[in-house]
Amino acid sequence: MEKWIYTFGGGAAEGSAGMEGLLGSKGANLAEMSAIGLPVPPGFTITTDVCGYYHSHDGAYPETLDAAVRAGLAQLEKARGARFGDPENPLLVSVRSGSAASMPGMMDTVLNLGLNDAVVEGLALKSGDRRFAYDCYRRFINMYGEVVLDVDGFLFEEAADEIKEDHGADFDRDLTTDAFTEMVARFKEIVESESGEHFPADPLEQLWGAIGGVIRSWNNQRAVIYRSLHNIPEDTGTAVTVQAMVFGNLGQESVTGVAFTRNPSTGVKEPYGEYLPNAQGEDVVAGLRTPLPLVESAMHGAAEDAEALSAHAPGLFDKLQTLCDRLERHYGDVQDIEFTAEGGELFLLQTRSAKRTVEAGLKIAVDMEREGLISRQDAVMRVNPDNLDSLLYPSVDPSSGAEPIARGLPASPGAASGIAVFDPDDAVSRSRDGEDVILVRKETSPNDIHGMHAAVGIVTARGGLTSHAAVVARGMGRPCICGASSVRIDAEGTCFTVGDVTVRDGDEITLDGTGGGIYLGRIPTVEPQLPEDLKTLVSWADEIRKLDVRANVETMEDARAAHAFGADGIGLVSTEHTFFAPERIMTVRELTLARNEKERRPSLDRLFPLQRADFTKLFRELRGFPVAVRLLDPPLDEVLPESDADYQETAEALGLPIAAVRKRVAAVRQIVPVLGHRGCRLAISYPEITDMQVRAMFVAASDVLKEFGDTVTLEITVPLVVGKREFDFVRIIVDRVAAEVEQETGCTISYRVGTLIELPRAALRAGEIAKSADFFSFGTDDLTRTVFGMSRDDADAFLTTYMNNSVVDLDPFVTLDIEGVGELVRIATERGRAENPQLLIGICGEHGGDAKTVRFCHSIGLDYVSCAPNRLPVARIAAAQATIEQATVS
Repeated sequence: MEKWIYTFGGGAAEGSAGMEGLLGSKGANLAEMSAIGLPVPPGFTITTDVCGYYHSHDGAYPETLDAAVRAGLAQLEKARGARFGDPENPLLVSVRSGSAASMPGMMDTVLNLGLNDAVVEGLALKSGDRRFAYDCYRRFINMYGEVVLDVDGFLFEEAADEIKEDHGADFDRDLTTDAFTEMVARFKEIVESESGEHFPADPLEQLWGAIGGVIRSWNNQRAVIYRSLHNIPEDTGTAVTVQAMVFGNLGQESVTGVAFTRNPSTGVKEPYGEYLPNAQGEDVVAGLRTPLPLVESAMHGAAEDAEALSAHAPGLFDKLQTLCDRLERHYGDVQDIEFTAEGGELFLLQTRSAKRTVEAGLKIAVDMEREGLISRQDAVMRVNPDNLDSLLYPSVDPSSGAEPIARGLPASPGAASGIAVFDPDDAVSRSRDGEDVILVRKETSPNDIHGMHAAVGIVTARGGLTSHAAVVARGMGRPCICGASSVRIDAEGTCFTVGDVTVRDGDEITLDGTGGGIYLGRIPTVEPQLPEDLKTLVSWADEIRKLDVRANVETMEDARAAHAFGADGIGLVSTEHTFFAPERIMTVRELTLARNEKERRPSLDRLFPLQRADFTKLFRELRGFPVAVRLLDPPLDEVLPESDADYQETAEALGLPIAAVRKRVAAVRQIVPVLGHRGCRLAISYPEITDMQVRAMFVAASDVLKEFGDTVTLEITVPLVVGKREFDFVRIIVDRVAAEVEQETGCTISYRVGTLIELPRAALRAGEIAKSADFFSFGTDDLTRTVFGMSRDDADAFLTTYMNNSVVDLDPFVTLDIEGVGELVRIATERGRAENPQLLIGICGEHGGDAKTVRFCHSIGLDYVSCAPNRLPVARIAAAQATIEQATVS
């Protein structure tokens, strides 16, 4: 018989941490903590298989689940010495979601379940605190009404605000027992009015309602959006954990909070987290109250009468620290812990690997390796290379002299400018219109996830460093400020005020998520330096990886960056940009409009010394590297005159009437330039251009060799070939010029001649081409364009729709399409190596900096990837991870 529930508690457990797929992350880690003897309230977890069954059987449960749940409840009652639904000795439970992948706040929870009018009086008697009992009861009705009965939470919030106003209370903690009793009655009226039914009094009916509500929350809008954003599979489902309640709202000796074993924003090994006295966990994580820090050093900005946990309950704080250290050693990773102390007795309600900023993740990985907690390979695997771009967070330029109008808690680092927007739906629509938006909210909830993703930054007036906004923003890499208490958002949600300053919807603001400042207008930002921890991890990755990582360069700045970011060579030098410089464009235009070689020769003679100087400067910087230089490959239309002024200037330069210039332009203009007279077609049509470029390369390499005694290894790259005969035509020119320059200079330059595989026919004919070529470099940008039959510049009009409707999974211009384009790369690699085992093969499209693409390139045995210089750390770490993963599988 299939097992539907797994129990835990009392130092024993039927599950373990390795069962996340079946028990979800929460259930698996509760079982693990219980098994190793940590203080965990007992409970049981209903498996993710039940979720799958429920959704595939129209909301029905497996036939034997009822008996299993009853048996689990009986074991829970025995462990706690209380009975579910018994007014004399009541047991209350929480019902929580938990998928294998962490989805903080995306699914639903019900606390204090098991209360009714009789049980609440029993709880009041047992606890000796009637106010506490009715506080739990009103919380339960609120949560159950929202999660199970689909009552709008705003109605409960509105009623609570009215009661607080009637009783002269600013906060829930100021309410009396009578106020909570009144709130319970009002909440029941809301449930009956909205659902048409009385609030259920039978605890078993409540339990099954909550189990169903939590399972259904797997498919709520925010959970679906979150899974889409984080590539979490749709079919894994959620487990449901039923656990004995422990109460952080049972007086001032009781607390609830969240602790991280290291600082998730900086990675520093220090106590980090927040707590609230006399509260329940949802008050902290939902940002309903601004919590207090765990330690005195984090008390800046707190009220004068507030206390850190280390001062409020030093003995409890010491116990928490001990448990944090033990958990980190056990799991070998930073943990995010939810805890509750009931009357001074500490319980752990959850642990999971902590979400962290990218910079913190690097520091944590390096520090843990040095502390002996993890291996060097583990440290490299801890880094998500796709997130490294967000490490280069801009910050507000201190020289700007700008002063913030408000400050809050620096919840997620970085700086961003945009228009203030107060509604998440507006954030999405205005972002789609091309505007940068800052989402401003009192606090965020999981229902705001789409607006948070659309925003470039997030500000909340309430909540702390562990609130929903902070956790989600850090995971998304969005700068975020929480708990900006001086920000007053108007009731209509169309503006906010800080003192006498008003910021309206659509006004520009800047936020500094690193320092916590909010500024009026668009403030200049500065880029940070590359962190030392990243340099360390990349150096470890270099010890592991087998794939070389090269850089694509166009300018001297790119070349210097390639050196600085540790390139193994240059996979692509694009020479076209030098032809478009203002002082050269006319010479190139003359070259393009010339009718024969005789007319082209003066232009080539003027371009040769310029090209030689360009290459000499580049090769000086790159000496010792293999440097792949692509022959001239611009669509000719890019250099042709467009405006009347262009025509006038060109006519004067050529000494021709404007009408004659227009005639020549019409003769060379193309209908589809990107597939027209470019690449090797130019080289074959005008071999004298290729001669000039190749000669400039070899002479420059010889100049550098004479100057330094060292130079580059030239890899001359022939673009846009479709077959061997095209390639052979150009190779003959290259080999001839190389021999002539060697004879003239006395310098022997090491060189290879290869081709860009960027057309499907070239990939299919790779075996033939490899007989003549020394290397292949896959131009995956053009190859993607020609395989898909779509332009990158125009694809935005429909690609988002395609991805939203699962027509394609990823943008093929960002991550290589493995099934189509990747298959051609694989075919070309296999056919090329079959004919030429020494063939050097790499890719040089922008895909070379994408981690998933790097893994694919490693898997099919390419020699290198090449990418933009600032993506080199990404590619180097991804290449190391691919090596580790392959070794693990084999």
